[in-house]
Parts: sequence; structure tokens; C-alpha cells
Amino acid sequence: MDTRISWDQYFIAQAAILSTRSTCTRLHVGAIIVREHRIIASGYNGSVAGTPHCTEVGDLIVDGHCVRAVHAEQNALMQAAQMGISVDGAEVYVTDVPCVQCTKLLLQAGIRNINFMRDYHNDPFAEELLRQKHVSLKQVPFSSQTAHQIDLNQFIAHE
Repeated sequence: MDTRISWDQYFIAQAAILSTRSTCTRLHVGAIIVREHRIIASGYNGSVAGTPHCTEVGDLIVDGHCVRAVHAEQNALMQAAQMGISVDGAEVYVTDVPCVQCTKLLLQAGIRNINFMRDYHNDPFAEELLRQKHVSLKQVPFSSQTAHQIDLNQFIAHE
């Protein structure tokens, strides 16, 4: 019997770990783009590279949204573009359900499956677009037992 965590749990855990790099003060989000069980790009939410972070200068909220932030999914797509990597046919693992704008970008880029950990302001229009494009939106089960299997304490040097 295989006791390893599933591929879905592995990649969603990677997205969760990546989210700890976020410089957003409101929500930490991580996104991993995967093809054939290989990570091809990743991103987390934060300010434009080289500009002040919300953790340093505060949020810049307009109409309920932080306009300083680049979303994790956007950063992952841009990383792939900068490296010349096509994401057509790939899937994404993201800590939170993508917003409608990120959903549109993911669809335009050719992402075929969206896997997420937590619901977050799910948008009915985004869900309709996913149905029209036949792209799955799937919540990856992640329990405390799964988290326990990812025991990072075993790698800490004993003092």
C-alpha cells in the first residue's frame, strides 16, 4: 500500500509553502503551474518586483482591492513567459480559488485544470467561463493528517 501523499496534495502543499513568500498583508497566495508531474513555473502574490512591498509601506486599497498586488497566478504566468515556457495544456495548483481576472488569464494561457485548497470569493462568472471552456475547478482535500505527513521537523538539525 502506497502511503505517500497524492500528486495533488504534493503540489497544493508546494503552493502553500510558496505562499509564505507573499508580501501581501491581507492574504498569502501561492500558485504552481505543472505539466506531467513537473513544476514549470510558480508565483506568489506581492508587489511588482523592485517596488515597495505592502509589508513595508502598507496596502494601497482602491474599491476593496489592493492595487499594489500582483496575484500569484499572474506572477506564475509571467515567470513562464519570461522563461519562454508554454503553459498550454498545463494545470495550476493555487492556495485559493482564482479571481475572475486570474481565471480569464489562466484560460487564455491554455491552462486545462485549476486545483485549489480554499474557497475565496468564488465568482459566478469565472465558474461559468470554466464550464464554457471545459476546464475543471477542483478542491484538493488537505487534512491535518496530510499536513502531518509533511513533517519538516525531521530536517531540523538537533541543537
